[in-house]
Amino acid sequence: MITVYHYLILSALLFVIGIYGVLTRRNAIGILMSIELMLNSVNINLVAFSQLFEPLNLSGQMFALFIITLAATEAAIGFALIFVLVRNFGTLYIDKVNLLKG
Repeated sequence: MITVYHYLILSALLFVIGIYGVLTRRNAIGILMSIELMLNSVNINLVAFSQLFEPLNLSGQMFALFIITLAATEAAIGFALIFVLVRNFGTLYIDKVNLLKG
């Protein structure tokens, strides 16, 4: 039987993998994918706790849908910034871009 604790362990593992991806990736697309992974782990937590405390209340699912909408918006804006980054600097690597140098 799968319990809430299994979902929490899965969510924690996904969140740790996402943090590792954000901290170690040099590629802008990889960083955005890691952020999406972290947001999905939060969604798993919301739905799991919603089912644990009030099974007939759909507030956890509604918050998860809101986060999915925000993640889609973040991805669209992030990809637009990546296109500008590639057009202006010719690279996807974040550490090669230094905007403070004139």
